[in-house]
Amino acid sequence: MFSWLKNRWHRTGLTAYITHKDCLGHNMGVGHPECPERLIAIRDQLMASQLFDSLQEVEAPQVTMQQLTRVHPPRYVEYLEACAPHVGTFRIDPDTAMSPGTLAAAQRAAGAVVKAVELVCEDKAPNAFCAIRPPGHHAESAKSMGFCFFNNIAVGVAHALSVYKYERVAVIDFDVHHGNGTEEIFKDDPRVMMVSTFQHPFFPYSGDTPAGSNPNLHNVPLKAGSGSRDFREVVETVWLPLLHDFQPQMLFISAGFDAHREDDMGSMGLTEADFEWVTRHLVQVADLYCQGRLVSVLEGGYDLSALGRSAAAHIRVLSDL
Repeated sequence: MFSWLKNRWHRTGLTAYITHKDCLGHNMGVGHPECPERLIAIRDQLMASQLFDSLQEVEAPQVTMQQLTRVHPPRYVEYLEACAPHVGTFRIDPDTAMSPGTLAAAQRAAGAVVKAVELVCEDKAPNAFCAIRPPGHHAESAKSMGFCFFNNIAVGVAHALSVYKYERVAVIDFDVHHGNGTEEIFKDDPRVMMVSTFQHPFFPYSGDTPAGSNPNLHNVPLKAGSGSRDFREVVETVWLPLLHDFQPQMLFISAGFDAHREDDMGSMGLTEADFEWVTRHLVQVADLYCQGRLVSVLEGGYDLSALGRSAAAHIRVLSDL
């Protein structure tokens, strides 16, 4: 069906694996699902699968104010800086709290995506995976929510648009939750296409209405209990034709693995085989239109075993192994 995917860009070099120890310092409390062990689970699975030595590990830099304020107003960044506690926690909302290590983690998380863009766009890596936390796709331009503070992927997209002057960039989001923040930030920017699936009705209870003036925002809500067949049908009949028409110059993936059937955060039925399958299709799109330029950014995924296996399956495809 998708014969147009056969022509592939020849990718050389090692996939960049971008992370930082500061991302382990963010802690929202005992028992909180968005925990430091998430990153440890991914690394452990990569090592157990003998994938880690095939990656180019890169230390995430701190994001700069200039990079942040392309998508977040300065007053919002200053608000988070002012809220950062020296001890204890500062609660942004019932689900989202700052600890003494949160600000540094968030700065590294956003900086990781900027670094990924630079590596990929300057041919220093064929593609990249950002193993970071806190996640970002719920963070709106001036609002923290859903475990998110800075919208990491939006910061990276804005960097690609501003520095590398791309005219068409695509964001693909397969997290179990709608990426409301990414949508809010780019809703009026025709240079950005966003395609997504997510469980609905479900937090953040958005994504099922027209997204304003940008015809490039395409949300496909899925009901609880949807599984592999439902997801793959959306990818084949909605996402891929749209991406083919748009012909993006760079791809970004909001890689949330919480739609896995073992993840209690949601009620979806995907498996690591589905994440591997969709990644393979997205890599082919990147090879066809973007000279392979693809940056994947960790979002959700809270069952540690399922997260590790899913991320490893995803990274295996990125690495062409």
